[in-house]
Amino acid sequence: MTDHATVDTTAEHAEALDAADPLAALRAEFVGATTPLVYFDGNSLGRPLAVTGDRLRAFVEEEWGGRLIRGWDERWYDLPLTLGDEIARVCLGAAPGQTTVGDSTTVLLYKLVRAAVDARPDRDEIVIDSDNFPTDRYIVEGIVAERGLTVRWIDVDREAGVTVEQVRAAVGERTAVVVLSQVAYRSGHLADVEAITPVVRDAGALVVWDLCHSAGSVPVELDRWGVDLAVGCTYKYLNGGPGSPAFAYVAQRHLDGGSGAPALQQPIQGWMGHADPFLMGPGYQPSGGIRRFISGTPAIVGMLAMQDMLALIERAGVDAVRTKSQALTSYAVDLADAWLAEHGVTVASPRDPALRGGHVTLQHERMREVTATLWERDVIPDYRDPGGLRIGLSPLSTSYAEVHAGMAAIRDVLSAPPRSTAGADSLVSGP
Repeated sequence: MTDHATVDTTAEHAEALDAADPLAALRAEFVGATTPLVYFDGNSLGRPLAVTGDRLRAFVEEEWGGRLIRGWDERWYDLPLTLGDEIARVCLGAAPGQTTVGDSTTVLLYKLVRAAVDARPDRDEIVIDSDNFPTDRYIVEGIVAERGLTVRWIDVDREAGVTVEQVRAAVGERTAVVVLSQVAYRSGHLADVEAITPVVRDAGALVVWDLCHSAGSVPVELDRWGVDLAVGCTYKYLNGGPGSPAFAYVAQRHLDGGSGAPALQQPIQGWMGHADPFLMGPGYQPSGGIRRFISGTPAIVGMLAMQDMLALIERAGVDAVRTKSQALTSYAVDLADAWLAEHGVTVASPRDPALRGGHVTLQHERMREVTATLWERDVIPDYRDPGGLRIGLSPLSTSYAEVHAGMAAIRDVLSAPPRSTAGADSLVSGP
């Protein structure tokens, strides 16, 4: 924690931080990023890049409109795999042939958890933490009911997250699979994937990591860390647009049986995952490799926008993205201490930037009302019960001046008398 008496809270200081930022020029490449609107929700839906408009237009006119059905033979059929390899190379620290794009995060998470459970038929427990994202918990509860298993819950501190020690205490000979998030959706806590993964594997279980709040903002090394399975969305820090398809990673050893057990089989058998999809004959024969985790016709249009963001992340360098992310969130915490603590606001996120992902949660009983008021003023954070205002700072599209303006707006709303919360329950926000 920085002594708030030493924090420079002037707008001029924010402008100086921007002037010294080596990534500052990239902000102008995003649609709307240089407008007065303050966007504190880049960890729910990233801004589009200006070049993406040209990509979408060219696709409609040339590929879809010009090539029509021939597009499948020319590029679209392999796009889930080629784009998966690109995400793996730029953001996941993974070799080719282990990542595919398609379906929602929910569907892919179901596929991976079910495949992992089926690969451990002599085990009857799934381990997950109590503060994981709701979909992750709901998927686990559904599979448990479906397969006659049990859930072992890890109770975690909502202002922190799951620890190595907690995982070690939870896993055992009954554990089939462990489901965890690298960055906690509420607090922003950054789990130690490198240390936790071998704990799970030493227990004879598989681990599925949810990378929704980390891919594109936090360096990831899936191959080096020995991760079994991972899933993540592409509309947050990969800026793929609303509802853009998620990605799934399956380590090569689980695709070819190199783990000493049969290759994992996914539970949603569709024609695009068949060894010969256009044979359309009787019976399902899974394709080799990661293609077997594809089910139906992939959402090609939904895969377009993220290609521009992947190119930008590669140009910036993911380590530089992480450095700026830590600096932005630290600046937000400093301003919270200087301006908001006197109003009773607490920081419900790790204070050490090394233990924090790309967002910070501010806790106060009025935050639902505050969030609704801010939205009316073109300051866009999101709200998480109970009483959490979440600030998601997408490093390449967010400036220090924007953080300064947004935090000042939060201070001003909290300084005013409380207003009616009527209508606040309809507040819409992303995951």
